[in-house]
Amino acid sequence: MPGNKWLNLVAPELKTMTGGEVAPDSAAFTHLGERVRAALSERGFSTPTEPQRRAIPPLAAGENGLVIAPTGTGKTETAMLPVFDAVAKRRAQTPDEAGDPYPGFAALYITPLRALNRDMRERLEWWGEQLDVSVDVRHGDTTDYQRSKQAENPPDVLVTTPETLQAMFTGSKLRVGLESIDHVVIDEVHELAASKRGAQLSIALERLREVAGQFQRIGLSATVGDPEAIADFLTGGRECAIRSVDVGSRIELDVETPAVTPTDERLAGELMTNESVASHVRRIVELVEAHESTLIFVNTRQTAEALGSRFKTLGPDGDVRALDTDVTIGVHHGSLSKDARIDVEDRFKAGEIDALLCTSSMELGIDVGHVDHVVQYASPRQVSRLLQRVGRAGHRRDQVSSGTVITTRPDDTFEALAIARRAKAGEVEHHPIHEGSLDAVANQTVALAMGHEEIAVETAYGIVSRAYPFRGLSEAAFREVIEELAGNRVLWYDEGEDRIEKTGGTWQYVYANLSMIPDEETYEVHDVASGRQIGTLDERFVVNFATQGEVFIQRGEMWRITDIDDEESEVKVSPIEDPAGEVPSWIGQEIPVPRAVAGEVGEMRRVAEPQFAGGADAGRVASEFTRRYPADEHTARDALTQLERHVETEHPMPTDDRLVIEREGRTILVNAPFGHQTNETLGRVLSSLLGQQTGSSIALDVDPYRIELETPGRIDVTDVVEVLETTDPDHVEAIIELSLKRSDTLKFRLAQVAEQFGRIKRWQGDASVSSGRLLAALEDTPVYDEAVREVFHEDLDVDAAGDVLAAIQREELDAEIVGGRTPVGTGGRSSGTELLSPENADASVIDTVRERIQNDRVILLCLHCTEWKTEKPVRRVRDQPRCPECGSTRVAALNPWADEVVQAVRAAEKDEEQERQTERAFRAGSLVQTHGKQAVIALAARGVGPHNAARIINRLREDEDEFYRDILEQERQYARTQSFWD
Repeated sequence: MPGNKWLNLVAPELKTMTGGEVAPDSAAFTHLGERVRAALSERGFSTPTEPQRRAIPPLAAGENGLVIAPTGTGKTETAMLPVFDAVAKRRAQTPDEAGDPYPGFAALYITPLRALNRDMRERLEWWGEQLDVSVDVRHGDTTDYQRSKQAENPPDVLVTTPETLQAMFTGSKLRVGLESIDHVVIDEVHELAASKRGAQLSIALERLREVAGQFQRIGLSATVGDPEAIADFLTGGRECAIRSVDVGSRIELDVETPAVTPTDERLAGELMTNESVASHVRRIVELVEAHESTLIFVNTRQTAEALGSRFKTLGPDGDVRALDTDVTIGVHHGSLSKDARIDVEDRFKAGEIDALLCTSSMELGIDVGHVDHVVQYASPRQVSRLLQRVGRAGHRRDQVSSGTVITTRPDDTFEALAIARRAKAGEVEHHPIHEGSLDAVANQTVALAMGHEEIAVETAYGIVSRAYPFRGLSEAAFREVIEELAGNRVLWYDEGEDRIEKTGGTWQYVYANLSMIPDEETYEVHDVASGRQIGTLDERFVVNFATQGEVFIQRGEMWRITDIDDEESEVKVSPIEDPAGEVPSWIGQEIPVPRAVAGEVGEMRRVAEPQFAGGADAGRVASEFTRRYPADEHTARDALTQLERHVETEHPMPTDDRLVIEREGRTILVNAPFGHQTNETLGRVLSSLLGQQTGSSIALDVDPYRIELETPGRIDVTDVVEVLETTDPDHVEAIIELSLKRSDTLKFRLAQVAEQFGRIKRWQGDASVSSGRLLAALEDTPVYDEAVREVFHEDLDVDAAGDVLAAIQREELDAEIVGGRTPVGTGGRSSGTELLSPENADASVIDTVRERIQNDRVILLCLHCTEWKTEKPVRRVRDQPRCPECGSTRVAALNPWADEVVQAVRAAEKDEEQERQTERAFRAGSLVQTHGKQAVIALAARGVGPHNAARIINRLREDEDEFYRDILEQERQYARTQSFWD
């Protein structure tokens, strides 16, 4: 494989790829032509930024290049000034009578987000006007008139998206226009490299090479841990000059857990929250006040809405006047409508808003003007995320970027400290390239048939396998993909001539599958009163949680659902004023914590344990931590108190070289600081093997430091240890693949992949195939193989999990059992829930749950005579249900869709599954007989079976609200773990 020439450019001395000295930094602009230099002077660029100093010389020389630097350091101009210069020079050197050197496009600027196009156009058009180079934008919203105009008279520089490039290959005039391409610039290339969009684009670049010949490739990237791999992705393994700016030495970071003050005690009541969250809000406002313009990053839309609601409750329009300040804070995330996002971006850029509360939607290069400070609320989860986010601040004349991480709990603090130290040291995690995606191969193979009308299989294979993510694709695997596509009638395979041809269904497939982004339904949220669109909700949230009367937060405001229209995919809402409303329960794609970061948290525990055991207090240990990590003594002490309490229990500490396994009731917790993907993999192995042993389902929930198993009572913690000590590390992948066949995770992915292979044709209305039939039909096909591969790539780390098992079996990693729960074990949090409504400040939520359950319908079935069966709302059930036929109080309360349970109870001869259903019904009947309507209410909740209903009923509590609060918590637990149950 050709290697890249990666120069060590973090030192002040720059070397060329041949080892010679380069021109002084100040001379970078001298590599550009006179007209560009004149425009630079007019634009006010007298001194190049660091990326410009380092990257312009090789780019101006026509080399492929990867520029790695934070957003806001002039990366766009770094790439485009040499491109503009080259285009302008070529036009000037070619006499008119010799013909246009660029009868089509000269350069493509490919950006992953359409939102970037608006910013890029403004900046690039100015340069184009100065240099007589035409610039235009093309994406999904471009009008037909503008598209036609571009085909007839192509601009020199076209700003576009990966998906629109796919469409351009299909138009005959546009395809001719691509023949003159000399330069391709890919923005945010690191984002694309790790995704299927990037896999698709990498093949598209090789298709472009077939049309245009060789062209210069330039990639712009945030800080990454594996720049050579990103460069190989960009160029297909060809030579590439990598120019990397050392970000870690240019950032100032503080990690803080705000101390609760008397002000926070007052604010807690005003905010309808607890004092801890009030302290977070207060400290964020203080940081915003202390700076001119601030970005406040959170990790999920849920947290953005919840934290935004706290600001909103302090005053109208985000004016947090309850803190005696006129600070204004806007909310920005991907579920808001386009108009709402643009509005808040423009207001922030104009200085009308002091801060933007945002998710990763603001990580990429959306132009919102100068930012002088970044607040990260809760751990950023990854080093690269922190560098990218904090890197958005302070880039006027290469200023240092400043950021503050506000942490919320000990896990969060330790994790943020590890990430901050690693960021300063430049220890950025690797993000693996999305390699070998067979549905991307399928997608591009059909596109090749469309573009060429007919093409030899060998030629098509050569084009696809030149793309870096597919360098390992075998010709046999490629032919299997072709056979699947031909069987699905989206292309024709001529075996005799060994070529593929387009068919009548090819063009429909291509236009329906321009994107590799899964086509998931979203529901528009509309305000009933005004009719305006508020934002969107994910289909899973609507299906699983949204019903009439539910309360949620969007755009930092409270809304009550009044109607759900599934046919129109709309949710109608009305605004409410109650600040204690329910936060939307979607998790989205949680940012996974890498194993190295979680391992350093384990190392911190290992270092602290003997100090506490030797009599040191949290203050003394905190002093040592502050010398290594960027935290004040209060923050370090606050986190270390958890470890001090753990040592006082005399339980062993879970560390990077010790697992600690604990149990409470049916919950077994494995303390394992190995990161999300490793723990997810180990958890699936445990749940699969323990489930096989008992014949029961094992529910699973993980975070970076814990694996939580909800088990039948007959499983013991020693069974968990036995699985860890005896499972062959080489069998991990096979064990998980077997378990996946029963999971919703695989079935959901399988449907998405089947669409890319043309097995499901949504464009023909073919979307109603049951997941069970689909799984049975697609086993032993490339579709199934790809769905499994994708689950492993996205969610799991088989190698790391195998390493953990091997270390346990070599006795390099201890696995110790303790009795009861430990302070560290109970210190976790449920996945994705970072800022929910505070405990006991949820009156409207409890009222909503009570009203919903009372209106839910249940089946009542007499278990004595089995003849009487009725269905009615819970509110109409008597305090003590009784069969009107035989008088028995042994009445089961069942969900209204549980007809199979009724049939099982009534069956004379029962199979194994019917026996299980009958046993479950009789357990429910015992509860109703003993506890009456209270049992009916608990059993009517979502995902609350007889066992959990009994636990809820038997708890001592002061009032009815506590009963419904326990039901709500169990429903949330079920929603988090639902995909792991049969």
